[in-house]
Parts: sequence; structure tokens; C-alpha cells
Amino acid sequence: MRIDEILAAREEPVFSFEFFPPRTSDGERKLEQAAERLAGLEPDFFSVTWGAGGSTSERTVSLTADLQERFGPRGMAHLTCVGASVDSLHESVRAIRDAGIENLLALRGDPPAGEETFVKREDGLAHASELVKLVADDYDLFVAGACYPETHQEAPDATTDVQHLRRKVDAGAGVLITQLFYDNRDYLALVEAARDHGIDVPIIPGILPATDQSRLERITALCGARIPEPLHAQMEACANPEAVRELGIAYAAQQCAELLAAGAPGIHFYTINDAGPTAAIVGALRAARPWERARESRPLAMRSR
Repeated sequence: MRIDEILAAREEPVFSFEFFPPRTSDGERKLEQAAERLAGLEPDFFSVTWGAGGSTSERTVSLTADLQERFGPRGMAHLTCVGASVDSLHESVRAIRDAGIENLLALRGDPPAGEETFVKREDGLAHASELVKLVADDYDLFVAGACYPETHQEAPDATTDVQHLRRKVDAGAGVLITQLFYDNRDYLALVEAARDHGIDVPIIPGILPATDQSRLERITALCGARIPEPLHAQMEACANPEAVRELGIAYAAQQCAELLAAGAPGIHFYTINDAGPTAAIVGALRAARPWERARESRPLAMRSR
């Protein structure tokens, strides 16, 4: 099922989960446990990441297809331009389509390990917008794109970043999912800027619960996201890793509730193949239903269309 059809049919916010292909037997067991538990939450859709340089490309396709047996036909495979020729990108898209997957998240991708900047192959693509166009022009798949509440690391400023985002949407991206962030004001500012630039597709916030301090610091350093000082101070004050985990779940639950009350169309959870935090947060949100506070007073900038 296409994500645009899911969004159109839902009167309430959507919840979606992101997984990654494991590389070890322990990772396989962890993913199996996470998928079994999260399937009970009946997510609206899910996604599976594309390894650096396409290193897990076959696993991305097979895992997405396998998870559709558990979650239903609502999977989305990631695809990046890194190290790929145009011909190989077409091969990858055909593999995704032929596996019965109807949704694709088109990304440029990060530079390979050890390289500071992205270098386009002579026979490849330089921008995510080009990959969006390749898929949208030649295949009957729904295409999603990424966006950055704190501005892409390589963009000179926020205005230029939103202009690039407009090109991605004009090329055919029908929904945008944000990079992780921890200050909701950054998301609200992005949505307002996007609407001011004529971008009217749904913008779904991506949330990674801050349950592991060392991992969080590593990930935010890589993607350019920042940890707000109050959150960082509270993490430093925690007595042990379990306390950090509890803090991260509570902070993310509050963050999601504020976003949904402000009119966000849903939440995309970066699960890191760990069901616990996502299950707790989604359960709390469905019990509290903060989006009901937004129905009568949803800010214009938050509307998806």
C-alpha cells in the first residue's frame, strides 16, 4: 500500500518505524524480537535502511519484503546514490518494485567511511532530488524524501536548504521525513519555512529516543544534530545507563506529544531495532491522544496540504 494512500485514509496521526538490516546472528535475534513486539502496535508503515555504499542493499530489499509478511504490505525501502551508477540505481529500483514494495525513500546518502565529502560518480547522481526524479519518472512507486530541521550540514544556510527541498518535492517526493532532532522549535521552523516556499506535502518528524548517551553523541556528531543543553545536563546527572534510558523515553514521549498537539501528521520512530522505547511511547501517545487538542486550533503552517 502506498504511503500517500495511507495518509489520505487516516483521520489520526500515523506512526511508522524504521529498522536496519542486521549483520550478526545476535542482531538477527534482536530484530526478530523487535519486529514481533512492534507488529502488535499495527504501524501505518515501516522502513528499512540502505547500508553505506549499498553494503546491505540485497538485505534491505529482502528484509522489507519479509517484514511485509508481518506488518502488512506497507513497507518502504531506502535507496541512496552513494557509489552507484544510474544503471545500477535502475536495477535497485526494479528489485524493490519486483519484491512487491510500493514505497521508496530516496536519499543522496552520506560519504563513505573515511571520506569527508560526497563525490559523485561520473555515471551517477549528485543529489537526492535527481534520484527522486529517476524513480518518479520511470516507476509506479511512491517516493518519499528526507529533510533537516537543523539544516543539512552541507547547506550554507537554512534558506538554501529549503530551496533544495523544494526541488526534491517538485521532482516527485510526496512526503518528507525529518532527520532526528531534539528541539521541537527546529521542526516547527522548518515546516513554516517549507510552507512559505510552497512545499505542501506532509512533513513527518523523525524521532530517535535518547536512550544511550554514547550512541546519541556519536549519531548527532555524524548528522549535525544538536543535543539541547538541558537534556545533556540531565543525561550527565543520571546514575547509570538504565536511568539514561528512562530519561530518553520520557523526553521523547513529551517531545512527540507536543509535536502531535501542534498538528504534526505523525511520528516516524528510528527504532535502532529496539522495540522497548518505541512501544512505550506509542502506547502512551495512543492513551493520551494529544492530537485531539490540535483539531480545532491546528496552526496553518502545520497543515499537510
